[in-house]
Amino acid sequence: MFYYLCGKLTHLEPGFAVIDCGGVGYKLSISGTTYDAMPPNRSVNEPPTVKLYTHLAIREDDIELFGFMKQTELATFKLLLTVSGVGPRAALSILTSLTPEKFAIAVCTDDKKTIARANGIGPKTAARVILELKDKLMKETDGGFGSPFPSDTSAVNGARNPMNEAIDAMIVLGYSRAEAMTALKDIDVSHTELQEIIRLALKKLMRP
Repeated sequence: MFYYLCGKLTHLEPGFAVIDCGGVGYKLSISGTTYDAMPPNRSVNEPPTVKLYTHLAIREDDIELFGFMKQTELATFKLLLTVSGVGPRAALSILTSLTPEKFAIAVCTDDKKTIARANGIGPKTAARVILELKDKLMKETDGGFGSPFPSDTSAVNGARNPMNEAIDAMIVLGYSRAEAMTALKDIDVSHTELQEIIRLALKKLMRP
């Protein structure tokens, strides 16, 4: 119904924002990630213009509009809703605790503890999130994520170099090419499955 809303940010507090679009104030539930990304000028006299990508949740006794500063966060929110037992509130809690990039890393590296840090998310729910989403995320990384970033050093006849596939996937996850290459430096990419290459590289990048 709504793809995005663009208007004046007339009210903002942790958990929700109000956007004035043509004299109508829309209340949107937001994550902590979106809250932190809101423009710094929140003056009542000159409210800033913002654009939030939306998801409309319709339940038997309620209708709620959710807003996200980035499309990647909205996509992650919708992906979380496909997990059994995870509703809009739980998904929003996870995205308050983690950015979409950090969430993807946590899932791909089986990091239940990081996901369980979100308010209201226990170890069992975190484990279920990883169980149900890991294959989806890894397949997207292997297939759909790699294609937008063709590499000049790919093998001939359409074959893809595992190193380049891994670099492309990590770029999609928010890392620079230099960061990806550094993380892959000591990994034997010629004798390791692509998913394992990505998992090992992400694990190295997560180290303090």
